Amino acid sequence: MTKDMETMAVNAIRVLSADAIQKANSGHPGLPLGVAPMAYEMWAHYLNINPVDPTWEDRDRFILSGGHGSMLLYSLLHLFGFGLTKEDVMQFRQLGSLTPGHPEYGHTVGIEATTGPLGAGISMAVGMAAAEKHLASIFNKPGYEIVNHRTFVIAGDGDLMEGISSEALSLAGTWNLSKLTVLYDSNKISIEGSTDIAFREDVVKRAEAFGFKTLEVDDGNDLQKIAAALDTALQDDSAPYFIKVKTTIGFGCPAKQGSAAAHGEPLGEENVKAMKETLEWPSQEPFYVPEEVYAHYKALAEAKQPAEDAWKKLFDEYCAKFPEMAELWARYHSDEDVKALREDAGFFAKAEKAEATRASSGVVINYMKDKLPNLFGGSADLGPSTKTEMKGESYFSAETPEGKNIHFGVREMAMAGIANGMLLHGGLRTFVATFFVFSDYLKPMARLAALMKIPQIFVLTHDSIGVGEDGPTHEPIEQLAMLRSIPNFDVIRPCDRTETEGAWLMAMEAKDRPTALVLTRQNLEQLPGADARKVEKGAYIIDDCEGTPEYILIATGSEVALAVKAKAELGAQGKKVRVVSMPNMEAFDRQDAAYKESVLPNSVRKRVAIEALSDFGWYKYVGLDGKVVSMHGFGASGNGSVLFKHFGFTVENVVETVNSL
Repeated sequence: MTKDMETMAVNAIRVLSADAIQKANSGHPGLPLGVAPMAYEMWAHYLNINPVDPTWEDRDRFILSGGHGSMLLYSLLHLFGFGLTKEDVMQFRQLGSLTPGHPEYGHTVGIEATTGPLGAGISMAVGMAAAEKHLASIFNKPGYEIVNHRTFVIAGDGDLMEGISSEALSLAGTWNLSKLTVLYDSNKISIEGSTDIAFREDVVKRAEAFGFKTLEVDDGNDLQKIAAALDTALQDDSAPYFIKVKTTIGFGCPAKQGSAAAHGEPLGEENVKAMKETLEWPSQEPFYVPEEVYAHYKALAEAKQPAEDAWKKLFDEYCAKFPEMAELWARYHSDEDVKALREDAGFFAKAEKAEATRASSGVVINYMKDKLPNLFGGSADLGPSTKTEMKGESYFSAETPEGKNIHFGVREMAMAGIANGMLLHGGLRTFVATFFVFSDYLKPMARLAALMKIPQIFVLTHDSIGVGEDGPTHEPIEQLAMLRSIPNFDVIRPCDRTETEGAWLMAMEAKDRPTALVLTRQNLEQLPGADARKVEKGAYIIDDCEGTPEYILIATGSEVALAVKAKAELGAQGKKVRVVSMPNMEAFDRQDAAYKESVLPNSVRKRVAIEALSDFGWYKYVGLDGKVVSMHGFGASGNGSVLFKHFGFTVENVVETVNSL
């Protein structure tokens, strides 16, 4: 291998990226052209990965936080032999291709996380590093470090402007995630021009304040300097590392390098030609890469196989010497314990008295933590209020990485992003918690979980005007409609302990979608007709009349008991009323037509939905002839029970609404 060959290898990334973006007439060439050297050096000589086995458990994780630079990643995956063909690269940004505009987890082999929203990749990288630290503390034995890998992330100015990056990096330092390395692509350019227009702080000092050790590389094209920085970071496990690399956006394109014009549009055919001439590329043919460059990358990829072979040998010895740990490893990496919950009578324990569904959820969590050893979760500084603390378990920290509870601090968005990274890492089942009204802060990362099809669990308590005296700033109104609008996302609002158990079972059994559990602060009575196993149907008949109903009341959460009481009053008036509990609209919509008809017959058009939040989304169930008892403005400060009466959530108002149909 010669230095010239390494220069060719770096420029191959640049050429493929520029050609793909030009052919698509869409994309972001600036990042791949500027970052190619640091990405090459890391992938070629430091990243323990194996194209033959992309999901090897102890591989290093790499996240491109600036997902708009996706062609950098696709070029690397193609050149290192991850199965991404030249034809795939040529289909960049085309419908149905394996090379979409931003990297998508589960869609393209080798992509560890879906990135695009700036800063999200940093938070998920922090989560992956935290997962590694936690699992290492549980499984590693002297001489048998079977969990021993690193997490690398390339992030740019935009990533570090976003608040989520500060939230996440603060936790990374607090937790001393010493196997996390952040490479900062510092090109001082944003879409609108120089970063000086809006971003002047000393980012290196900020990283130091968070607890990172820092290094600076003054020339992002100097592979030796990049290697020296990586050597320093990887030889020191005393702290996470933040490496600032000064790069030139759009490097190699004379007309655009160093300017905002290189960021988010194709270079143009003449500029691509000029770039290839500047880089002394041997051909102007689009997508041309010399065979000797492919051979070089093939040799680099093959050189990575021994690392996995050595790990497998070590793991086999570990399993033989520590059979109980091998069994535990298998439990962490399978869903057998979750499957057992469905037949576990203890899981479906009845509550003896009224209780808030947040308390019901706490009971379930503390039952599961003894059945599911890999349960790992926490809240945004609200554990006592959200009832999400696993009793008897320590808290994850720099000093106690084996802890299963997590203090995320008041960082809702980073909390959700970090938990997504933990789940993507593998081996753990995660949940996070906050007050429902603050789902506004975590929604972008909840959406990303849905897009990635990962079963993240969001415990969202204090779910309505029942919050009471804290007033409208803390009383969610529109948040339920917001979460319900996310595709591939289950939102469950249970009415009592029984439905809460069903909600948790559904969330734990989910494989390809996240779940939000929306829970009350105030106590709810236990309803005789509640059925945990019917929660997965989304809606079911919780209280029925004889024969065909004249009216249907549909409710969720705390309003189901109100609907049952209103039915009794209406029954005394001689009306035939059915009450339907609909804890999960999304699941009900997935049922077949026959089941939907059995619950909500099309012939019964007199329907009233009751929910102490926005009515948005309810009219597809009540129709033009129905009505909704709901909130039509923000809440107020006062006792919760007084507020329910004030806003019309009473038997009298429900009966009056039914009689007005």
